[in-house]
Amino acid sequence: MTTAGDLGPSFRHVRLLLAREAGRPGGDSEAGYDLLVPLQEDARLDPTEWKRRQELCRVRKFGAGADRIGRLRRKPGGQWYVDYEEGERDDEIGFRFGEERFVIGEYISLQEGGKMHTYQVARVEKP
Repeated sequence: MTTAGDLGPSFRHVRLLLAREAGRPGGDSEAGYDLLVPLQEDARLDPTEWKRRQELCRVRKFGAGADRIGRLRRKPGGQWYVDYEEGERDDEIGFRFGEERFVIGEYISLQEGGKMHTYQVARVEKP
């Protein structure tokens, strides 16, 4: 079992909540992601720490019928994605994840099943 002390000082729990979109003008506070990821001082993903500790970088997708657990992965060339199972059919691509700042209020986009959805960072805290 991994404890908060095992994670190191750069790991953060980040909560993303679905932002407003067509059909959901108020967004959806019951749909989103919980990320356990290392962040640099500028609040961007830390690829060096991720590479060293990638087995600890977890993602939980939640919402109506969408509860899944996966891992944050990185493709050659730097593209970040969520991997739920081996293979690529279930991957969700993080749009410009390497450039995004994971700070409260910022917007982050993920491509899910070929469709882009935008989420707002609702929480960033030490686990």
